[in-house]
Amino acid sequence: MSLTTTSTKSMDEKKGQEQTKSAWFQFLKSVMTFKGDLTSLTAPPFLLAPTSIIEYSAYWAEHPKLFVAPALEADPEVRALKVLQWFLSTLREQHASKDETGKRKKLKPLNPFLGEIFLGRWMDDTVGVTELISEQVSHHPPKTAYKIFNKGHGISLEGHVAPKAYFSTTINIDRKGHGVLHIDRYDEDYLITMPKVHVEGIMTFQIAPELSGVSYIHSSSGYVSRIEYASKGWLLKGKSNSFVATLATTSDPSKPLYTLEGQWNKAYTIKKGGEKSKVTANVDLAGLRRTPLTVAPLDQQHPLESRRAWHAVAEAIDANDIMAVGREKSAIENAQRALRREEKVDGRVWPRRFFREVRISEDPVLARFADDAALRRSDGNSDDDSEGMSWKFDEDKYRRTLQNAAEGVKSPTHTRFDSGIGMINEEILVGA
Repeated sequence: MSLTTTSTKSMDEKKGQEQTKSAWFQFLKSVMTFKGDLTSLTAPPFLLAPTSIIEYSAYWAEHPKLFVAPALEADPEVRALKVLQWFLSTLREQHASKDETGKRKKLKPLNPFLGEIFLGRWMDDTVGVTELISEQVSHHPPKTAYKIFNKGHGISLEGHVAPKAYFSTTINIDRKGHGVLHIDRYDEDYLITMPKVHVEGIMTFQIAPELSGVSYIHSSSGYVSRIEYASKGWLLKGKSNSFVATLATTSDPSKPLYTLEGQWNKAYTIKKGGEKSKVTANVDLAGLRRTPLTVAPLDQQHPLESRRAWHAVAEAIDANDIMAVGREKSAIENAQRALRREEKVDGRVWPRRFFREVRISEDPVLARFADDAALRRSDGNSDDDSEGMSWKFDEDKYRRTLQNAAEGVKSPTHTRFDSGIGMINEEILVGA
């Protein structure tokens, strides 16, 4: 390569970086003055990830052995500790600013459309098959419901996430919702809430998500885990991605049985007792290798499945084709708006495929935690909804869908024009 060619390439790269920074600061100006949920804002293409946020449900079980481990433990105290350790293992890939290869992640995933689904399974030689079912049950406000289960070991996780983003000195994401981990063998439930997220480095363009606040894991067998998150912060004190977690009995939460401390993206220590106790174990989170999630080939996916529906958009993002990104995204979004208008005129509501909405007070599992402040804070509903709502997996709907598939009942063919999700007729709605 000649010196001239090298110089030209370097100048083009520098120009591209300057244009990207300029676009970022223009976007940041609109963020700072925007009133309402930032998830509804259209982000510049260079920030867009080629995946929908509905795929984030997969982070819960990308280490199937750790997901199943509590079901194999007879001691309830150690079982609660294993649930806490599994939860900590879910944070690294979900929130780290770089992927396993060291490549910086895109900041903004695609907003799922109402009715979007994401299905997959993890195959593990030791613990067998773990399955994932995720559905976008609400678009305004956004809510994603999920069910993850390993039938062979009798363990399951279900819940919903309702993120809300706002600007206050930086971009903040408050994730309402909760998960419930259930272990069949012990008829035991764990209520799980999520930490808040804020974005650091927005003025220096070194964008990195960071966790903050406190999240909890409450067990029906009488244990509670409290996880407090900290970051380096404006005064550069401490370390990024830090946390301190304690496991205690519900009757005496101030007396830790175990203390886990470290960085959720690297490693942590386990101490039996309080923070001043001796370290009994070291855990390397960075060394964990994810089990790949298996999904159906695109041509075998349902038209509402995420990767099929967003395929053209994802291709355009990967190709850095800004015009195609806008065109393909608009096709999906406009089709959805038209469908909502049609439903309103006809007096119809989009039927959810796998989940149903229930009042927390009417659900026998959630009723165990009805007095829990963490559950009341996590319901993701407006302040005037005092009882709170949750989304539950509907076994009957799921079995009906499986039966239809086994009997060869298929949805009608859709053209690529609307990515398979526009103006969907009644045959698709009944669970084909």
